[in-house]
Amino acid sequence: MCANTSKNENRILGFSALLASGFAVGGLVLGLLVGSLVIVFDGVYSLVSLLLTLLSLAVSKYISAPSSNYFPFGKAVLEPVVIAIKGSVILLVVSYSLYSAVVAMFNGGREVDPSLATLFGVINVLGCGYAWWYIARKSKRFSSGLIDAEAKQWQMDTLLSVAVTLGFVVAWLVSLSPFSAYAVYADPIMMIVMSFYFVKVPAQMVIDSLKELLMMRPSKEICSAVDHEILEADRKLEQDIELVGVTKVGRELRINIDVHTNKKHIEIAELERARKSLSKKLAKLSLDVQLTMNIAN
Repeated sequence: MCANTSKNENRILGFSALLASGFAVGGLVLGLLVGSLVIVFDGVYSLVSLLLTLLSLAVSKYISAPSSNYFPFGKAVLEPVVIAIKGSVILLVVSYSLYSAVVAMFNGGREVDPSLATLFGVINVLGCGYAWWYIARKSKRFSSGLIDAEAKQWQMDTLLSVAVTLGFVVAWLVSLSPFSAYAVYADPIMMIVMSFYFVKVPAQMVIDSLKELLMMRPSKEICSAVDHEILEADRKLEQDIELVGVTKVGRELRINIDVHTNKKHIEIAELERARKSLSKKLAKLSLDVQLTMNIAN
């Protein structure tokens, strides 16, 4: 990864960490004051996001540092490792919150001051929405799994804040109706519904990162782009070239190609030109292309 991309990645992660710290403190304090499971979950999620962002920031700086003997094939593998940790931790937080909400339902619900909770929710929606928009926009400019995972974290936090705000508005309306006795169940019900909804994003983060760690086939878009460029190069070369394997590990796209000489003389300079041409064309994928060409009879 170039130095400029690394610098931008660190700046975006630093911005994310700063925002997450503010939401974490605010959510935890207010959640405990008004006795809301949902707001406490929001604060805990922000705190976890902060810790995970600091982890991403540390790994990003380590990856951009010069290679060491500990990682002879590069440090790109650390990126899916961090994303897998992020997804796993978020899954644990969601699972525990679901458990707490179910227990609260059986214990008669939880009474919450909806007015103060709604105000906090509106502030959260605006702040988290801005962070999600800003980081997602930067993620499109700089190809980085860490920034993409950060955008997904803020996406979940934004949707959570929207759900919290709408839920407390509904709870406030219920408290003013003849069914006011059931308003105490609004908070745990919201938590249960959101838990089932939010399981999908961290679960997908874990699955995608494990695929990279196991060096499995990447997305259809990447495979299609690589296949197209290999076929184009095959038409221009006198030798036959064959795609042996392609995988994505972090920010690296690793491609293995066999060049079939058919027992004919082969010019090394020609192969080098083909390799450079392929690498240049595949640069449109915004990944660090690691292209290996093997001579095969």
